Amino acid sequence: MWEWFVSLSPVSQAILGTLFTWGMTALGAAMVFTTKNVNQKFLDSMLGFAAGVMIAASFWSLLLPALEMAEGGSTPNWLPVAVGFLLGGAFLLVVDKILPHLHPAQPIEKAEGIHPLKKKRSTLLVLAITIHNIPEGLAVGVAFGAVAAGFPSASLSGALALAIGIGIQNFPEGLAVSMPLRRDGMSRTRSFMYGQSSGLVEPIAAIIGALAVVFIEPLLPYALSFAAGAMIFVVAEEVIPGSQENGNTDIASISLMIGFTIMMILDVALG
Repeated sequence: MWEWFVSLSPVSQAILGTLFTWGMTALGAAMVFTTKNVNQKFLDSMLGFAAGVMIAASFWSLLLPALEMAEGGSTPNWLPVAVGFLLGGAFLLVVDKILPHLHPAQPIEKAEGIHPLKKKRSTLLVLAITIHNIPEGLAVGVAFGAVAAGFPSASLSGALALAIGIGIQNFPEGLAVSMPLRRDGMSRTRSFMYGQSSGLVEPIAAIIGALAVVFIEPLLPYALSFAAGAMIFVVAEEVIPGSQENGNTDIASISLMIGFTIMMILDVALG
């Protein structure tokens, strides 16, 4: 099985990796078939865990390799990484301002983006999680593309660790879409379909990331740090505030520490 996976193209590897992350989103959404309500402390702890995973992945899987790959160039190695990181955050800021979306547990009056109140609540919830998943898919695609490009600091096991870590933190994202819709009276099947659909953007973003790196290798430090900046923006703007808005600050913070630790171990042990 491993030999077969190694023999695949980076695009195929990235697609398989993000199919796993999408599957974890679908698994979280499938919880709607077992219950109509989820304990708020559990949901906040899962969001905190997701934030920890994303922060750790941003450093060990993206920024650190980007710094190593940028060494020996005509500019200081920190410059392309800093530029890519800030561009990633700016990209998500623009998307956040333009794309209509609604964060879970928020009333529809607090929907954001251009003309959000013209959209259904279900569509707004899906779009909110879709914004999260764009940088995650890009990160996985870029990681597999870096391996194919032959950079010493990139490894297939490290790319797999990133996909596994992102997959783990995708579970609460599917849950965060399907459960509010179910509580609003939507059927279990439709709630599940909306919840899992938020993860479908990841394979698409992964293909873009892998192809960009394979065909334009000098972009790699920028691409890795771009994905990191986009993920950190999502964590700071939405995931951490969302995990603490119900007052469960301690359990959310502890879960963040656990998520960070697990992702760090995965990346260091497998990378």
